[in-house]
Amino acid sequence: MSQVIKDGKDTIIFATKEDHQSPSKVILSPPEPSPGLIFPDGSINWNCPCLGGMATGPCGVEFRESFTCFHYSKEEPKGMECREKFTAMWTCMDQYPEVYTEGLKDDEEFLNKEEQAGETIKNKEANS
Repeated sequence: MSQVIKDGKDTIIFATKEDHQSPSKVILSPPEPSPGLIFPDGSINWNCPCLGGMATGPCGVEFRESFTCFHYSKEEPKGMECREKFTAMWTCMDQYPEVYTEGLKDDEEFLNKEEQAGETIKNKEANS
């Protein structure tokens, strides 16, 4: 027979071999559906893992402002009025390359710039 000990806010249960031999009688509640990026009311779920922590990083404020502007944009093409906010976000991200270049590793344009920068350095070293 198992033994239950209350220790302040904790409950400690010592289970016996017999306790583990019978099938569990615990009924788990069904998992709550993940709301995704946009809540049913149309607001943005800043805790969505799909954002990859962008909303809370060093440029989180700039990201949230630009993303909010784009999400609620009514102009065509969508987000045209948000250019200044996106520029502010990218300016901020340029200040933290160790944080924000990780997600760009598969971006062809970023890789081409990195390769060109590497070739420039090699050429300078060869000419020295």
